[in-house]
Amino acid sequence: MAKTTSTPGGSGKASGAQKEKDAPPPPPEPLRVPVADSHTHLDMQPGTVEEALAKAASVGVTTVVQVGCDLAGSRWAAETAAAHGSVWATVALHPNEAPRIVLGDPDGWSRQGARQPGGDAALDAALDQIAALAALPQVRGVGETGLDYFRTGPDGMAAQERSFRRHIAIAKEHGKALVIHDREAHDDVLRVLAEEGAPDTVVFHCYSGDAAMAKICAERGYYMSFAGNVTFKNAQPLRDALAVAPLDLVLVETDAPFLTPVPYRGRPNAPYLIPLTLRAMAEVKGVPEDTLATAVAANTARVFGY
Repeated sequence: MAKTTSTPGGSGKASGAQKEKDAPPPPPEPLRVPVADSHTHLDMQPGTVEEALAKAASVGVTTVVQVGCDLAGSRWAAETAAAHGSVWATVALHPNEAPRIVLGDPDGWSRQGARQPGGDAALDAALDQIAALAALPQVRGVGETGLDYFRTGPDGMAAQERSFRRHIAIAKEHGKALVIHDREAHDDVLRVLAEEGAPDTVVFHCYSGDAAMAKICAERGYYMSFAGNVTFKNAQPLRDALAVAPLDLVLVETDAPFLTPVPYRGRPNAPYLIPLTLRAMAEVKGVPEDTLATAVAANTARVFGY
């Protein structure tokens, strides 16, 4: 999640540039083979859910997985999936959410605003609520969970790991896919999975490792989901990882409203832009667009059991 600020005033030219940056990109050419957006945040995007789903379906993105990052977002994900046949939900406390619950969040960075420290008891209570949501039939995954060493410092690592281990247990208890957020924590994420025993289905959302890690994931049967950043100029390590990832372990996602693919990087992302990322991925894999779309569609349905 990105924290945004606005600056009043400024020149008309800057205002015009800002309007262009804020404008949604035009719809891409529709896919011939329908696919799913395996990871999106509709609750952070403008407009209604119905509008987002219709726009996505118009370009061949006929299913979306709505991902929870905190208690409120996880409840919303479950409610939205119950109300829409083309939406499935995952529920979790984001890795950066766990330290806020335990240690407090005086700066109010999260969507809940400033919070007081609750300690491990508050974290355990929140995880109990995630476990209850994970039992719902429309909830097909536990995530996004994992470790994030970019935004959370050493003081929050214990809370993150405690939370991650409990999410692994919840996924195994309910037979749901484990959706992992891994930012600058590759070795520890793999270590914790090995120590706890991974669930049957594991997805590395917005895959961020290199080709060597992709080979490890493939050996362990972990799925790798690629987002719009695979199109970025400086993302050659991601493309190298995608190149060696087995076709039957690859997913595509937006992580919208973040990580908008080239040529619209910096503008709002949404599920309807999946075709741009998928076509770039097909080039990297050296396979026809329809071949990759067929594989991705089957993989996503298998992961989330729909």
